[in-house]
Amino acid sequence: MTAKSSANFHLLTSTKIDFEHFETRASLGKGPRHVVLQLKDCLDAQIHQPDFEDDGAVGVLDKLLAKIIGRPQQWTLARQVLARTGPNDIIYCCGEDAGLPLAILALLKKARPHLVMNVMCPERWRPRLLLKGLQLHRLVHTFTVNTALKAETMRSMLKLSEDRVLCLAEQTDKQFFYPAPGAIQKNRPLIASAGLEQRDYVTLANALQNLDLDVKVCAVSPNATSKTRCRVPERLPKNMEMRYFDWVELRDLYRSADIAVVSLIDNTYSAGLTVLMEAMACCRPVVITKTVGLATEMVNRGLVWGVEPDSPDQMKATVEYILSHPEEASARAEAAYQYFLENHTSECHIEQIVRLLQRVANSVTVDLPVVAEAKPV
Repeated sequence: MTAKSSANFHLLTSTKIDFEHFETRASLGKGPRHVVLQLKDCLDAQIHQPDFEDDGAVGVLDKLLAKIIGRPQQWTLARQVLARTGPNDIIYCCGEDAGLPLAILALLKKARPHLVMNVMCPERWRPRLLLKGLQLHRLVHTFTVNTALKAETMRSMLKLSEDRVLCLAEQTDKQFFYPAPGAIQKNRPLIASAGLEQRDYVTLANALQNLDLDVKVCAVSPNATSKTRCRVPERLPKNMEMRYFDWVELRDLYRSADIAVVSLIDNTYSAGLTVLMEAMACCRPVVITKTVGLATEMVNRGLVWGVEPDSPDQMKATVEYILSHPEEASARAEAAYQYFLENHTSECHIEQIVRLLQRVANSVTVDLPVVAEAKPV
């Protein structure tokens, strides 16, 4: 799907991404495509990303402003992007840490570009304070989020109409993650897991340590930070392995697994959804901790099995049940796979964003509330 509009589209990332590496790896079949690159092609857009290794362009003011939100380089980038854009430009901000500096600085510009902002954590106090306290939401045409709960939080918090918040479909790349025979040699059932964000591997270990099976965990996450919560056993059970898997190894882990288990700390951050999508795309039976949002929705649809947080006995019983009912497991995995193809591919996700940005380009002058230009102090 290609956007045709007189508007100029821009994509503002929260971090610096080696897109050339992503593109090369994807072309060789060694990793998934990147959504931002696909958006760039559909919209003929420019990508803007901060360079956290370059402090040369960062001024004292940007360092001070970063105490409000974001990092100094994100404020520097926001300043640079605003200097080069105006009313004919639509900017999609991939995260609030990059988007909020842009919105704050846009208060000082009369001929400002039009903003669409993805918000990952609307419940955190900084985004809430800035959007509501400074009325920054009036500068944003539409917000995007990845769960219905976050959409409701945004609408309630900022008194937004239904069409000002779009819930995007969680996604993964069907060209990389797809069903095929696994290559891992195994003499007993294999349980796969992955990720570090909000993970509870203590419950997973306690649930499965005495069963006649193997557990392999890809202990890496693109979203993990130094503040990421992850419960890991002090000593791994003999049947459990945690290590780094590259993309091809991770895909083979899913394909080889009898069950994929996403064991989570109780959270509202929609953690674990990437692994859920990847396992569904590989047509594997999935067990996931029921947390608010899409995880519980998938359980309620009967596509995956759900367990309560911090419930090793329930997780153990669920895994044992699935292993003893292979036909039911296969049927549920196939239903989840078909649901993924219809609703959660990267193409579905990108089409939502492209249609939104085209709508903004066509109607922004009518729909966007008028905001008076702020005077510099």
